[in-house]
Amino acid sequence: MKNKLKHLVPVLLALATITGSLSACELKPKAQQKVSKQGFYFDTIIQITLYGTTDEKYIDDCFDMAKKYEDMLSNTVSYSEVSKINDAAGKEYVTVSDDTLELIKNGIEYGDTSDGRFDITIGKLSDLWNFSEIAENTDSKDNEVDASVVPSDAQIQSELSHVNYRNIQINGNDVMLTDSKAKLDLGGIAKGFIADKMKAYLQSKKITSGIINLGGNVLTVGEKSDGSDYTVGIQKPFDESGEPICTVKIKDKSVVTSGIYERYYRVDGKLYHHILDTTTGYPVKNNLYSVTIISDSSCDGDALSTTCFALGIDKAKELINSLSGVEAIFVTDDYSIITTSDEYNVSTE
Repeated sequence: MKNKLKHLVPVLLALATITGSLSACELKPKAQQKVSKQGFYFDTIIQITLYGTTDEKYIDDCFDMAKKYEDMLSNTVSYSEVSKINDAAGKEYVTVSDDTLELIKNGIEYGDTSDGRFDITIGKLSDLWNFSEIAENTDSKDNEVDASVVPSDAQIQSELSHVNYRNIQINGNDVMLTDSKAKLDLGGIAKGFIADKMKAYLQSKKITSGIINLGGNVLTVGEKSDGSDYTVGIQKPFDESGEPICTVKIKDKSVVTSGIYERYYRVDGKLYHHILDTTTGYPVKNNLYSVTIISDSSCDGDALSTTCFALGIDKAKELINSLSGVEAIFVTDDYSIITTSDEYNVSTE
């Protein structure tokens, strides 16, 4: 439990940074009223803040959506639709809901876009590395663990051979994994997908100003109540002081970060992190600490932040420049900040 709380610190810092940036502009009239609540879903803290209303019902409805989608999409929930697909791998099709089908199709599309660097059949390889559980259960300040936790190369190559999103077959609403040893894991895009669904719901209820934070996946609704941009802080890697490495100014956009400091452990000082290279089976090796994606869709941000991290700066820039309405911020291992444009007023002050 001690380390589980430690790994929530970046989330809490993100919430504090965003909330602090917003609160300075709040006034008393109805247009500037707000309501904010926190919940715990997807093994992380989520927070939704709405402006121009004091009605908690809209947030409660979003929390109900979080529960529904967690039960539908999580591969750690035994009765979820994703778990049913995994249980039936290599044997039969499983009929799924339109939402699950949509997310799986999105995952396949991201697999094509990234040339397989983003792959939703990575489940068993991720399980093998077991970053979340190992990091949570160590009492070491630096997450130093015994070398025995690192999988052998034979184990890694065995599981890697079953990572191939092209082994997903779809027939209407029926889905099957043709490889009996493959495992779907939608964790790399599920939070973004759910944030997008929450935003669509809020907009249908005429909510025009607010912020959705699903464990660091930040999605803004419209602009702030005074008509200005939101200021969103980007976590400084490995720093728990509360000071972001930089901030961006956005409205009606998503900000999603993937970084090696989120889930990791060390063996004899060497850091192993959870962003896995689908060409080697090992943690990605480059000079990056994190990649942040600014986009309209949080689901896109989720997939692209992982993809761009895996590609490295040069190839990631090429990908981002080929996409419309998407920008990236890279934090290197010497804490340099590299951006694909100056559109969002990235500031280190």
